[in-house]
Amino acid sequence: MVCDNLGPSRSSLRGTGGGAGFLSSLTSEPPPMPIAIKEWAVTVRALAEGEQLVTLRKGGVGEPSRNFTLEHDRFFLYPTFDHQRYDLVRDSHQPELRRALEEGVWPDGDPPLHALTRDGGIGQPDRVRIRAWAEVAASWTITDPRSVGELSPYYVWTTDYAEKRLAWKRRHPLHVVLLRTYRIPRPVTVRVKDEFGGCRSWLEITRDLPFEGTPVLSDDEFDRAYEQIAEICDARVPALA
Repeated sequence: MVCDNLGPSRSSLRGTGGGAGFLSSLTSEPPPMPIAIKEWAVTVRALAEGEQLVTLRKGGVGEPSRNFTLEHDRFFLYPTFDHQRYDLVRDSHQPELRRALEEGVWPDGDPPLHALTRDGGIGQPDRVRIRAWAEVAASWTITDPRSVGELSPYYVWTTDYAEKRLAWKRRHPLHVVLLRTYRIPRPVTVRVKDEFGGCRSWLEITRDLPFEGTPVLSDDEFDRAYEQIAEICDARVPALA
């Protein structure tokens, strides 16, 4: 997760691979530059391995309107180290934090392990590796902390951290966005620009990136997870029927 500012507000039809099934309500015109969404590096790794299927978002201080909007139906996953901390990732996934450093390229080598234990301990790298993209399969809004707990098999953060995201900006619901993730054939290294920093969600990447690759879960695996996540979220208010 990126800062404390995550959260889309529309749903889409579930994709079936190869870029199909995108949101019909969004523009069909391709963006002038590839669009990416910022996520913690450890979250990007989890999405690219099929170990995380949802992102939980609200609006934030870096968004133009202070509220996140789901502006794109497919996008690349941009790994960031802003606010990524050891204690905000569940115990079972903490070994992946060290591997997640592979998503960045620092001029002086990887940061020391103790940097993982505190907020702001990891400086932003000179370059990051983009290895996956995602399409939106569905989204919902929820306000019940029990739903956040029930969704915990589908994210790698601690439940306590996820619940704190729900509690932040209490008058606004939490948006649950289900993603179908694809690994691109070969990771692409992208230079980190100053304007990529801060609590913002969407970035324009000024180099070619391929919307191609293999879904990280089979259709059957994704279908089963989709049904389970929808059962949890459909008891709440959907973002878009």
